[in-house]
Amino acid sequence: MMDNSADPAPPASTATPQGVLLPLALAQFICSYAASNMNVAISNIATDLGTTVSGVQTTIAVFTLTMAALMIPGSKLTDILGRTYLFRRGLLVYGVGALIAAAAPGLGILILGYSLLEGIGTALLIPPVYILATVFSPDLTSRARAFGAISAAGGIGAAAGPLVGGIITTAISWRAAFVVQALVVGIVIIQSRKIVDPGVQGPKPRLDIVGTILSAAGLFFVVVGILQASTYGWFRASQDFVIGNTVVIPQGGISPVWVFVLIGLVLLAWFFWHIRSMERAGKEPLLSTRLFKNRTSNLGLVTQNIQWLVLLGLSFVVSVYLQTVRGYNAIETGLILTPATIGILLSSMAAGRLARRRSQATLIRAGFVVTVGGVFLLLLLVRETSNVFTFVPGLFLVGVGVGVMLTSSVNVVQSSFPEEDQGEISGLSRSVSNLGSSLGVAIAGTVIVSSLVTGNRGYALALVVLAAFAVIGLVAAILLPTGPVPQAPDQPDLQLPE
Repeated sequence: MMDNSADPAPPASTATPQGVLLPLALAQFICSYAASNMNVAISNIATDLGTTVSGVQTTIAVFTLTMAALMIPGSKLTDILGRTYLFRRGLLVYGVGALIAAAAPGLGILILGYSLLEGIGTALLIPPVYILATVFSPDLTSRARAFGAISAAGGIGAAAGPLVGGIITTAISWRAAFVVQALVVGIVIIQSRKIVDPGVQGPKPRLDIVGTILSAAGLFFVVVGILQASTYGWFRASQDFVIGNTVVIPQGGISPVWVFVLIGLVLLAWFFWHIRSMERAGKEPLLSTRLFKNRTSNLGLVTQNIQWLVLLGLSFVVSVYLQTVRGYNAIETGLILTPATIGILLSSMAAGRLARRRSQATLIRAGFVVTVGGVFLLLLLVRETSNVFTFVPGLFLVGVGVGVMLTSSVNVVQSSFPEEDQGEISGLSRSVSNLGSSLGVAIAGTVIVSSLVTGNRGYALALVVLAAFAVIGLVAAILLPTGPVPQAPDQPDLQLPE
């Protein structure tokens, strides 16, 4: 039953703020974990399901794409169905998807369970996470701390995914990793009973169906277009592009990558025209155009997108390289990636102390500088025959760099808008972050599996691409205005509640 009655609103919650924060942070952790734990099981999944590395790459990219495409509609649904209602229903959809993926006999069912159902579940449950964190945080300081805990949980989940997934895959099976996800979701559902939210009060907005379709379709064509590069090449089609029995683009013609991307960009332009037209007509669109008129927020969104692009792209590239070129198994791959996890954990734990001494913009800039340095160390030190310890300095620096700026970017974006806009900007923020994850896997992953380069060259070229994106992120961070962010002088450093 939806908790959206017209009766007087009950107290916001009978639980402590820490009791509310735990299920929210754990939900963000498992969703971010799901985006990276598959990387270490690429070879196992491809062999078991009779597919290829590109097939698994598509599965991972479509998962993050589904989240990105539906995160904004999911945010709007919180105002229609209620925050806790949508949070729990999203968890249920996610859990069902995890169980279907665990039993998948082939790539198609894996895409259904993991890419689609888990992606849809995440898009439904994540917007309420950030909105509830806002609602249950009485002031800016406690809100920053809540965002810090949830963002850190997401970063740690993404970084810990390879190690935890590698252990489970090696000890049991890659299928067991999905069962574990379902069990964690069950725990979150039980914990979420502590959250008592008054629900939707007053008139409910209508869901902008046309805007939802246009935005989702536009993002779909852009990301899926990039994924075509591994099959057809980036510029000229390496083989005929066929739909049905008709050759649409002959071999040697323009790569279908650009056809898909162009269609996606046209649909996104149509989406922006649509929401502007709805506003002029006095109707409520899927997303307000005023969210794109804030320069600070726009730059913050760029940094968010690139942070996740680099983190997930790097995790995928290094995982593929370790398994297909160096011949390591899932747990060995996860262990080699552990320095990045440690880096994110340490820098996230220090985020509170750092934020009291430096502005959010300064931390984001420093994070990108450290991240670029880490990527270059991976380029300089790692060779096909080099010791595994050559991965440690670069991965650790990337982890530290990303961990430093994850919370800061979220604070910059969320703090740029008043209370009444928190729902919409939360959905946009999560959508942009997940789009970054999807693009990271699609772009860097496509480079490393390309037939144009192999072995260490493919790995090196993919890292160069990621470094270039990190430099773009640094430029956006430099353009951010520097200003103090309210911090409590006696507030302890970031800790997740026990």
